[in-house]
Amino acid sequence: MGKIISIFNQKGGVGKTTTAINLSAALGKLGKKIALVDIDPQGNSTSGLGIDKDSVEPIIYDVLAKNVDIRDSIKDTTAENVKIIPSNNELAGLEIELAREGSWEKILKDKLEIIKNDFDYIFIDCPPSLGILSVIGLVASDSVIIPIQCEYYALEGVGQLFETIRLVKKGLNPNLEVEGVVLSMFDGRTNLSIQVVDEVKSFFKNKVYVSIIPRNVRLAEAPSHGLSIMDYDDKSKGAEAYMELAEEFLELVEE
Repeated sequence: MGKIISIFNQKGGVGKTTTAINLSAALGKLGKKIALVDIDPQGNSTSGLGIDKDSVEPIIYDVLAKNVDIRDSIKDTTAENVKIIPSNNELAGLEIELAREGSWEKILKDKLEIIKNDFDYIFIDCPPSLGILSVIGLVASDSVIIPIQCEYYALEGVGQLFETIRLVKKGLNPNLEVEGVVLSMFDGRTNLSIQVVDEVKSFFKNKVYVSIIPRNVRLAEAPSHGLSIMDYDDKSKGAEAYMELAEEFLELVEE
């Protein structure tokens, strides 16, 4: 039985899509069958894994709005053992369409149930906002991974994020858990990064992964080549960090 995990933080620029792509790719290298579901209208996970987001079809929008078979939307990527259900800015209109309908909360969950057993893990790259798309992602998920950047305002908005998770848990998905917190963009040369790590650990306690993702030029370059860091530069600090994260993730999840 596959596990469905949202990668979610309502703040942009925290390494959410970087984590979605590279954790998926690292787990693929470790022999796991992965599906990445891009529900961010920016479609950065889609383009970051080598797919032309403007011409690909069908996309997740077609699955959710036009009842296209979800299996027809699953595409190969440049990463080993990683498939993707792509997205583009067409998806932005879905929030308005769903808002007009009565019961939209389980629309993604119902679709993912069809393919849940075909994969070891299904990751959902949520948009950086607290809108309808993020809610359907959380309702469809067993758990959430929260990426947090090692910067000054790291914990700003975390209370709001927890409130969203609490409300979804209370009303729509009682089994939703926090899988873990990934610290990203760490710069060991600054006191600030070190302070933020301590702060996040005191807030989230044992939910924080030991593996920390550093600031890394190669990590930033990889998506423009349509490659995960594993396929762009597997000797880089970024690749090593995501491989360590994948190993730690498996150790905890398969305990």
